[in-house]
Amino acid sequence: MYINVAQLLKEPVGSTRHYIVDEFVGEQCENRVQGKVTLTQAKGSILVTGSMIATVHDICNRCLNPVDLSIEFKIEEQYFPSIDIVSGLPLSTNPENYTIDKNNIIDLSEALNQYVLMKMPMKILCKPECAGICPSCGKNLNESTCKCQDQIKNHRWSKLANLKKGE
Repeated sequence: MYINVAQLLKEPVGSTRHYIVDEFVGEQCENRVQGKVTLTQAKGSILVTGSMIATVHDICNRCLNPVDLSIEFKIEEQYFPSIDIVSGLPLSTNPENYTIDKNNIIDLSEALNQYVLMKMPMKILCKPECAGICPSCGKNLNESTCKCQDQIKNHRWSKLANLKKGE
């Protein structure tokens, strides 16, 4: 999402603008982020704050079925201008900060994408009790059981399997 902040940069400190966000983010632009942001003129920068909900399309880590996740997050980032709004001269910028480009445009896409990635669960599951797939035949164990489930997968573990059976 691109927002022109030229006028906001010229206004007094504390001036605000409100925007509705409806953006697709991610490597293939498959994740949708919706919400509201407030842009506030801070001294020498623009503070972006807001509440978002992202709809993320991914796959279950156990059964490999498609999963849709809903992720809520709050954004708070500061954007620094790369040129002086009055003179048009370039300003020194820190490469670690988000910047406002030379046309006084803020691009929220990268920040939104990073917030979505930070809020993603470490292990994506279709349901907490997902059984996954059989490592031998590849059958989805959520749908049915397979016959190879009781077989010993690796002969090195056969002694331990006998202990489990009480032998």
